[in-house]
Amino acid sequence: MPEGRDAERHEPVVLSVVIPMFNEEDVLPALVTRLRPVLTELGVPHEVVAVDDGSGDRTAELLDAFRLGWPELRVVALRRNSGHQAALTAGLDRARGAYVVSLDADLQDPPEKIPDMLALARAEGLDIVYGVRADRSSDSGFKRLTAGVYYRLMRRLAGPSVPAQAGDFRLLSRAAVEALKALPDQQRVYRLLVPWLGFPSGQVTYERAPRTAGRTKYPLGRMIRLAVDSVTGFSAAPLRIATWLGAGAFVVCLGLLVYTLTAFALGRTVPGWTSLFTGIVFIGAVQLVCVGLLGEYVGRIYTAVQNRPTYFVHHDTAATTVPAPGPAPVPAPGSAQGPASGPPPSPVDTLAEQDKVG
Repeated sequence: MPEGRDAERHEPVVLSVVIPMFNEEDVLPALVTRLRPVLTELGVPHEVVAVDDGSGDRTAELLDAFRLGWPELRVVALRRNSGHQAALTAGLDRARGAYVVSLDADLQDPPEKIPDMLALARAEGLDIVYGVRADRSSDSGFKRLTAGVYYRLMRRLAGPSVPAQAGDFRLLSRAAVEALKALPDQQRVYRLLVPWLGFPSGQVTYERAPRTAGRTKYPLGRMIRLAVDSVTGFSAAPLRIATWLGAGAFVVCLGLLVYTLTAFALGRTVPGWTSLFTGIVFIGAVQLVCVGLLGEYVGRIYTAVQNRPTYFVHHDTAATTVPAPGPAPVPAPGSAQGPASGPPPSPVDTLAEQDKVG
């Protein structure tokens, strides 16, 4: 395919589908087989923004191969693995559609629901349409339990605007995307940020399917990290929990003081060793919990002060290429005007432009 082919299409993009990818070589063929017919039948100008989040397998190679026969496929390659939410940010920052759908590559969220999302947004003038999982029977019992606890906690902290059982499968209008891009948050959790915007929203329900191929990119460790980022990034409630733990520890200490004085008055000071040991351990545990919570918030402040970009783009296949310079114009006889002065753009400048941070 000629270089810069994507940039040659001047028709406005109605729908962008952003897909973060990390080591998805096993599921890519099935994803393309299901997604491409859905978008073709929509009959609107569209693009698929595949964000390669520093994959170490054949994901980049397969994406280049699929682009040969699918001009709407656009690849944004990051220089290193930056995480799912950062890759999603890179896709949202560069998507050009009037509507943008975010979709995971594992096909647990069905691409066949995208037309329903677009139709609902257009019919009711909605800026956000959530894909809500009405049936999670394909997930393990532990996964359903932890997901239920997570969404109940988020609704308690961030308010009832957070839809239950809604992940990162959603449709956003251009206005909602621009509002998200204007936020200064470094460690973004879109499951909380998007409802916080307050735009008119609707829901499309579906049954969550098993992962088509490959391994999950959200093991237990990343699930815990997501929960910590969600809580500390969107609420100061943990600091209040630390305050209440301190108050509770103070009350317990008063009770132990009364018990100790009573035991001393009755001449039974030796048996008080158990309560003393328990009190010391309890106070130490509360202090460590409080210091840990404070450390989480101080760490986020440190990250915000550094203001480092959350991702770096290696290349974007939709970037406009600079045409090759033609022969220098020959000045007319007697004219004082010579050829245009100034050196041509260097490869370093071109690479710097491609490496522009989203």
